[in-house]
Amino acid sequence: MTDEWQNRGAEEDRDYEILTAEISKATFGVTPEQYKKIKGLKRENLRDHMDDFELIFTMLGERSTTEIHRTENSRGVDKLKHDAKAGGKISGDARKALEKRLHRKIVSKENYLCVPESLKRNLRKNKTCQVLKN
Repeated sequence: MTDEWQNRGAEEDRDYEILTAEISKATFGVTPEQYKKIKGLKRENLRDHMDDFELIFTMLGERSTTEIHRTENSRGVDKLKHDAKAGGKISGDARKALEKRLHRKIVSKENYLCVPESLKRNLRKNKTCQVLKN
């Protein structure tokens, strides 16, 4: 993703942080830094601690954003930021629809790396993260 942004006019690490935050806010309603706090992370990689749905919606937001950039031949940080919001919104809308159907939130404070493998298998079988609290 950063290569795509660099080729389209993003130059500094700060640009990448802003664009990533826009996708995350539109997808999950929180920035990556806020998401790390929800999960109780400090310096760890956020993705390493996401469950399948969190990763899927992250990837959907990023991939949607990339395709918007390519389709519209976007250039410059302002346009990239606009696209990032749009791509994230596509993912965010899908997340909200799933949450409504499942009657639970996708964003969780649960830290996927800390979950024993046996519980991960149960979570994959559509059990909620509440299993971890019991």
